[in-house]
Amino acid sequence: MQAKGAFGEGVVRIGGAAAIPAVLRDHGVDPAELLAEAGLSPGLFDDSDNMIPFVSLGHLIAICVARTGCSHFGLLVGQQGGPASLGLVGFLVQHSPDVETALRTLVRYLHHHDRGAVPTLAINEGSAIFGYAIYQPDVEAAEQIADGAIAVACNIMRRLCGPDWQAGEVLFAHRAPPDIGPFRRFFRSPLRFDAEQYALVFPAEWLTRPLAAADPDLRRLLQKQIDELEARTAGDFPHQVRRVLRTALLTHRAAANEVAALFSMHVRTLNRHLRASGTTFQHISDEVRFEIARQMLDDSTMTLSEIAAALDYADASAFSRAFSRWSGVTPGCWRVERPASPGGER
Repeated sequence: MQAKGAFGEGVVRIGGAAAIPAVLRDHGVDPAELLAEAGLSPGLFDDSDNMIPFVSLGHLIAICVARTGCSHFGLLVGQQGGPASLGLVGFLVQHSPDVETALRTLVRYLHHHDRGAVPTLAINEGSAIFGYAIYQPDVEAAEQIADGAIAVACNIMRRLCGPDWQAGEVLFAHRAPPDIGPFRRFFRSPLRFDAEQYALVFPAEWLTRPLAAADPDLRRLLQKQIDELEARTAGDFPHQVRRVLRTALLTHRAAANEVAALFSMHVRTLNRHLRASGTTFQHISDEVRFEIARQMLDDSTMTLSEIAAALDYADASAFSRAFSRWSGVTPGCWRVERPASPGGER
């Protein structure tokens, strides 16, 4: 556990996973014993602002899945969360004037809560796609974390739009679990597994819905606090590029010039800033693509051609060459040799 204060890359506030002890108790497991087994402080869950490395959270959840035998542990944790789980950012979301502003606020500022993943919002042919994508590498039980995050996203939508709100479809970038009953009961929507991303899909008209309970004066105060946080973290440019690139890949607009445009700068300026930080756009792009590829190979049954298309490669051969360069093995060998993650369906 890290103390409150500095909030670096690869760290997440524990508030979003605050239900872990309760879910463990429901399954007859002592949270204190499990935290000790994971090498974590017994006081981790005493304060929702406590921080934990994203990788450590994944390891903790992997142990939770193994000890409880519950393959939908992440879903159970996430379905108890909502905007209030996200601290300052969650309160700002609730006091937005309408649903679209609320979700775009979350997309813009969640990095003050979570530095291992990014929320996404896209509008395509009348449908809104509200998703969650992990970019932190080497995370155990990533599919469990993502399941929980999509459950939190669903609760956010129900908080904003009313308890009867339902998605038109819920996407999961992993294999269908042995028992999809818990997913059906919570989401109350059609489910699609082995998708390219984790997301809620719903009619875009919901985005125009006003939030009657929003307090404009309180939002201004909350925005001021967020702006102060933004000013303190503005220097972490490579992290910002990594976060933006993870989202850009989902919309297939991840070329260097396209990412530079999102920062309102020329691609030469983007490259200069990254070189000053000791890295390059190509290096960050390779890191992000490698992590997405590993998640897709480990957690889903997507074909190499489907993964190549999702990562903007011309074909499966081009993707295979890149993956072999990153890992030293072909994608096919990686998929065969990697063990199933705890809670996975391998």
